[in-house]
Amino acid sequence: MIFKCFRKSMTKSGKRWKPIRLLVLTVAFLALTLVSGQGVDAKNPTDTLEKPEVRTGPVVAIKLDVSINPATYELLKRALNEAQKREASLFVIVLDTPGGLVTSVRKMVQLIMSSKIPVAVFVYPPGARAASAGAILTLAADIAAMAPGTNIGAAHPVGLGGDMEENSTMASKVENDLAALAISIAEKRGRNSRWAEDAVRKSLSSSAQEALKLHVIDLMAKDVEDLVSKLRGKVITLANGHKVMIAPKDPRPIYIKRDLREKILGIIADPNVAYILMMLGMVGLYFELAHPGVIFPGTVGALCLLLSLYALHTLSASATAILLILLAFLLFVLELFITSHGILALSGTVSLIMGSLMLFDSDSALSISTSVLWSTLVTVSLFFLIVAFVAARAALSKPKTGMEALIGSTGTIKEVTGPGNYLVFVHGELWKAFGPKGLHKAQQIRVVGVEGLKLKIESKEE
Repeated sequence: MIFKCFRKSMTKSGKRWKPIRLLVLTVAFLALTLVSGQGVDAKNPTDTLEKPEVRTGPVVAIKLDVSINPATYELLKRALNEAQKREASLFVIVLDTPGGLVTSVRKMVQLIMSSKIPVAVFVYPPGARAASAGAILTLAADIAAMAPGTNIGAAHPVGLGGDMEENSTMASKVENDLAALAISIAEKRGRNSRWAEDAVRKSLSSSAQEALKLHVIDLMAKDVEDLVSKLRGKVITLANGHKVMIAPKDPRPIYIKRDLREKILGIIADPNVAYILMMLGMVGLYFELAHPGVIFPGTVGALCLLLSLYALHTLSASATAILLILLAFLLFVLELFITSHGILALSGTVSLIMGSLMLFDSDSALSISTSVLWSTLVTVSLFFLIVAFVAARAALSKPKTGMEALIGSTGTIKEVTGPGNYLVFVHGELWKAFGPKGLHKAQQIRVVGVEGLKLKIESKEE
């Protein structure tokens, strides 16, 4: 109706109003369209916005205060699975590490960046550090935080024995590869990629305050409770694009501690222990090949070499476990055919125990109960140790038959046949014997040797 009246009035005005009429009609149409669109949006202002899921579950945490190695990877994997089962709102890694293996940190980064739970890495307590591989781990977290008095960086790659040879092709490859990893992680998390590259290439290290200023980390906190309180209400976008809001009912963290399996693997995976195991393995195998039949160096060398391959993340835990169990079976079989005085059985028992501990993850669907594991291990180990003990005792005991069995036996002189010559009664039989002069009939004697068919004797009182 309004448009009809407006059109009629404009028509009466003559041709001079025709351009103005067209302009006004165009503006009115655009305004009406805009108002109509806003009206639709006003009805449902959040139609195109995803509401974040509010997570009110507990805060689950672990402490990584050792070098990054296969054992810490096993702990992180188990703890993340445990946090998912508990429907945790936040997973916190309390970090204090000098670094570790690049292979291990890569796998840990994959776990963190694919986690269905927000992950925070917190460098704590004061004086702690996230050095080398620890810096990359911190960059990979959804939330990177540090306590006052901590530092992060110095991620330049080094070899097992120290710095790699400068300007070598291998050193350049490793450095470029690690730098690319650090840059890609920083860009993915929206952090300072230039600093990440310098931390790898120039061993750059920063304090907590400087890291916050350079946008390497997201915030600083006094302790874990303070960190959780500062993260309350924060929205995190997970790897699958799902948004969650951190809102735990209880800010106190539930710590997942290392189990026996992870403690043992942690000792083996220590870089110093790994290097020693590798050297012992090579020396043991070389000695066994140079002197076949010694047995002990070869068995210990094979066991040490397998464990060192796991510690260096060359073999996975399951692959190492299978090889250790096969080695144990081989050693037990060899014990039946080779007189090793129990060395093969003892080495096989150690290999069986280590392989069984490494075979199944404690959180895996294929895991077995601790009672079944230990009862089976104890039973099998005791069986083979008893067999080895009996075999060793038989090998070391005196002969029970033959001329050698007479040595050490006692008897009585039945007759003196000449100076130093006698007829003695030993083991229910009469034997010719010789010995010191002056022995008399009915005197108690002891056999000290055998020469041909004659016994060498001495007085029992001696």
